Amino acid sequence: MVINNIEVSIVIVCMNNLKNLYPCLNSIRKYTTVSYETLVVAYLFSEENLEKVQHDFPWVTFIESNEIRGFSENNNLALRQAKGEYCFVVNDDTYMDTPVIDNLVLTINNLPDNVAVVSPNIKYPDGVPQFCGRNKVSFWTYLKSTIGIKHIDSQYVEKSGIFKTFNLMGAAFLIKTDLFETVGWFDEYYFFCPEDIALSTTLNRLGYLCFVNGDITIYHIQGGSSLSLMQTATEPAHVKGSVRFYSDNSYVKKAMLSFCQIIRSFLRAAIWKLIFCIKKDEKAKIKGQVYVNVVSGLLSSKTPKELFIKYYTRIKSK
Repeated sequence: MVINNIEVSIVIVCMNNLKNLYPCLNSIRKYTTVSYETLVVAYLFSEENLEKVQHDFPWVTFIESNEIRGFSENNNLALRQAKGEYCFVVNDDTYMDTPVIDNLVLTINNLPDNVAVVSPNIKYPDGVPQFCGRNKVSFWTYLKSTIGIKHIDSQYVEKSGIFKTFNLMGAAFLIKTDLFETVGWFDEYYFFCPEDIALSTTLNRLGYLCFVNGDITIYHIQGGSSLSLMQTATEPAHVKGSVRFYSDNSYVKKAMLSFCQIIRSFLRAAIWKLIFCIKKDEKAKIKGQVYVNVVSGLLSSKTPKELFIKYYTRIKSK
């Protein structure tokens, strides 16, 4: 139900990065004509940056998040305040040059009632396709990817028009607010992926559908972002969450995935550490530490969030 005639609640999480946020907000303001509210979770913002964005974007509601939280938790802070008929969840490192939100609303309004989500075509700024819908990823798909038999890719990358997909892409999607609330928003166990795939799976199991309009394009700047120390904290959380999700509550499946990920990561850690010893390449050192942390995380009982906090604290102490 629309509250105060708001059709869309735009939800953005930004981790103190104004370089990302400004182009995103400016493009939303320029190209959106449906009635909307914009909720930005100001995650670990400096006082100076918070004051600046509040001054520069008085039409935005900024929600402070000053504790360590993952993608799911931070989004949920804003989603629970959403008043629109739809929520448009979008990364701060995206921008549009056409009326993306308007066209997604038009699309979903012309689809059957059991369509819960419509996603745009997500591309890199140079126009190279990134995501245009995503296949279903099962335990066996993930296992094959882990052991290097088959890469997880999408059959929809070059597709156009309006079509059904299975998984939505967390970087940008429009979803019915009432339904999102009914399924409990994002699952907060998943600190850094695969919360979007978990949401898609829940919706599909309940009989709802995810669609894509391949003719609507949004640009995602940092998809597949470059290597940084932060990955020594995010990757263990990512892998731990993925192993739990794709195990589907089976102890045997969890043991199989954990074992394969441990062997894979141990071998990769050894290779990158050897490269570092030979070349003294800082990137190789970081890569090696990423996989060491993955192994350590899988051997521990810590949750993805606890793993992130552990390794993030190490980064900040250096």
